[in-house]
Amino acid sequence: MKIKMKMKTITMTGAADLLTRVPEPELMDSAEQVAAYAGADFNESNQAFVDHLIDCCQPQPSHGRLLDLGCGPADICIRLAQALPGWTIEGIDAGANMLASARSRVADAGLAKRIVLREVHLPDPLLAQQDFNCVVSNSLLHHLPDPQTLWQSIAQAAAPDAWVQVMDLQRPQNPAQAHALVEQYAGAEPEVLRLDFHNSLNAAWRVDEVRDQLRQAGLALDCTQVSDRHWMVSGRIGIDGKNPA
Repeated sequence: MKIKMKMKTITMTGAADLLTRVPEPELMDSAEQVAAYAGADFNESNQAFVDHLIDCCQPQPSHGRLLDLGCGPADICIRLAQALPGWTIEGIDAGANMLASARSRVADAGLAKRIVLREVHLPDPLLAQQDFNCVVSNSLLHHLPDPQTLWQSIAQAAAPDAWVQVMDLQRPQNPAQAHALVEQYAGAEPEVLRLDFHNSLNAAWRVDEVRDQLRQAGLALDCTQVSDRHWMVSGRIGIDGKNPA
């Protein structure tokens, strides 16, 4: 699935939200889904995610530990390992089939010694025992029954002064907009990807809702819409476990 994406701030219109959020299954781990995502092209959006982190996470230590929550097929883990050669990467995901595909891709990239993948269903008590210098997540939040599961997991896993970056879909204003986005970005893709994309758009959170979630979690991180269908949370965790306002 080719997703063209440039990081930019989008001004919210304030139009009434006509599309009610519809949660989708927490796992996307069927053999058909895994195969479809393994063959999809997320190059532009994933590379934009990585480039944004590298640009913003400054000064950048030569060594560190990075955690990817909901790593899926590990494409972002691999890109980050290549961009941060002195860092070790841990990716966690709840899908056994997805992780099997991810481990194969990591091995093919020659990065098995630097990327560790674990099958984990959040919340994970082990995260509270680890201090990661960077915590990232892409397209996990809309799958979780309770959004605080993600934010509390980040707060537990992040070391003082850690950089945090989370990206996910923005719920469209109405069904017509959702349909238009599916046609624009997945019109030529297999039906399983078209359906998953449509369901994910319907399950996504809006920027204002994410900002409320962050306030509830006690995390003063910034949330900005960065494309016609994505928002991004980014910032640095303060020494008290919260990012100072």
